[in-house]
Amino acid sequence: MTPETLAEKVLSATRAAFEALGLDAAALPAVTAVERPRNPEHGDYASTIALQVAKKVGANPRTLAQEIAGRLADVDGVAAVDIAGPGFMNITLDAASAGEIARQIAAAGTAYGYNDSMEGRHVNLEFVSANPTGPVHAGGTRWAAVGDALARIMRASGAKVISEYYFNDAGAQIDRFAASLLASAKGEPAPDDGYGGAYIDEIAQKVLERQPGALESDDPREVFRVEGVDLMFAEIKATLTDFGTHFDVYFNEKDLHDKGELDVAVERLAGQGHVFEADGATWLRTTEFGDDKDRVIKRSDGSWTYFAADCAYYLDKRERGFDKLVLMLGADHHGYIGRMQAMSRAFGDEPGTLEILIGQMVNLLRDGKPVRMSKRAGTVVTLNDIVDAIGIDATRYALTRFSADSSIDLDIELWTKHGNDNPVYYVQYAHARIAGVLRNAAELEIDKGDAYDASLLSHPRENDLLKALAEFPSVVASAAELREPHRIARYAEDLAGAYHRFYTDCRVLPRAGEEFSETGRARLWLVDATRVVLANALGLLGVTAPERM
Repeated sequence: MTPETLAEKVLSATRAAFEALGLDAAALPAVTAVERPRNPEHGDYASTIALQVAKKVGANPRTLAQEIAGRLADVDGVAAVDIAGPGFMNITLDAASAGEIARQIAAAGTAYGYNDSMEGRHVNLEFVSANPTGPVHAGGTRWAAVGDALARIMRASGAKVISEYYFNDAGAQIDRFAASLLASAKGEPAPDDGYGGAYIDEIAQKVLERQPGALESDDPREVFRVEGVDLMFAEIKATLTDFGTHFDVYFNEKDLHDKGELDVAVERLAGQGHVFEADGATWLRTTEFGDDKDRVIKRSDGSWTYFAADCAYYLDKRERGFDKLVLMLGADHHGYIGRMQAMSRAFGDEPGTLEILIGQMVNLLRDGKPVRMSKRAGTVVTLNDIVDAIGIDATRYALTRFSADSSIDLDIELWTKHGNDNPVYYVQYAHARIAGVLRNAAELEIDKGDAYDASLLSHPRENDLLKALAEFPSVVASAAELREPHRIARYAEDLAGAYHRFYTDCRVLPRAGEEFSETGRARLWLVDATRVVLANALGLLGVTAPERM
């Protein structure tokens, strides 16, 4: 019995108790939940529903809990319900009911953990979107891992998700990038406000290979801008692909300008009554929606602001049918939240249509000291630097393991260690250990068969493992709802720990000369179910599930 199924039984029993006591059923919630108690001796699951609803109807919570418990005791799979304190219900499942989860996992396979909590949502998820002026840096690497994982998790929760990269090839940063390339091609030092590092020299040389006459052209800087941006962005895309990060859409800001979408956006906002003229410029009155000041859309010289493009891009996404826009930004973008949310409201959208997630800094450490310089980028640590130091799996896992709003120190020594202190090794080793058990079973010509006796899974370690397996779908749903992929990583570590303890205490395969028992068969089902869930969890993070380590 899964936690979700048990929660439904608890709610049904509560409804019956209300009827019996003549209480107002309008006080009942539409759904409820059960939780694992902190002390496993208190049972498999706990419910506080009696405490939640008793006060609303003037009932004694303990009396109500006893009424509910009496009905739950008759539910198949429930072994006992104990009342604690003022009305806590501690629920124990019988072994057969708990053991059925392994059969459900085997039937679902790679789809186990999928749920419908976000069904019907059409989500645009934008992340990384680094300007093509240099390699993807550590902050962008974090979003490459977290954003890709979040897309997978929301899809697993029923949402239709389009992952998107916003390609900005205009503005002052691109001008400085072009000037830096041109200076390098001429053998001159980079401008004071330009970009440095070996990659500038590399790209400048590639531009000259593509356009041998670039330096003699009418507008050399424009040649280096066009060709340099193309080369840099191609490298960014290749780097992200190698990292396992997929984008459904690469959206070019230039298209907004070429299609006149900035004018359309301003007209839409003006139609809502939020645009005004002042000091020769066109403004959006964002202060009406909580921003700290109104924002210029078009300057007095007739040029568009970045914010105007933001407005047009937002409207473009909404016109494409997305009802939820999730935007992931770096730690230096806190100031964008107020203006972007105000702009969303100015278009007439409800709060929550736009979500902005801010990711904090990532620091790479070696011997406890920050690694501050990239060999290639010169001033920053890049995605390739991190991958070269600890590998793709460790990088993706490490960056998704922590809440995005907390800074991360990635210790090279820790994340390359082959030991239990290394979280990704700990989880992957559990999967590899299971694969080893299944290989040994095959060598012994032992097959788990088509059926097993779930009631034989009664050992405390088996029970712990079954409960952990049963929680996976709700963990995935929570990670999707809260936009927190780190919940999957922490769950995977808990599951790996439960398996390692089970492996120590519960023999699966027979010793030499022994017959393969039905208990061993049931445990083999449990082992295989754990393999499926570990692989599924790692897959949601974009991390491999090795069979040998």
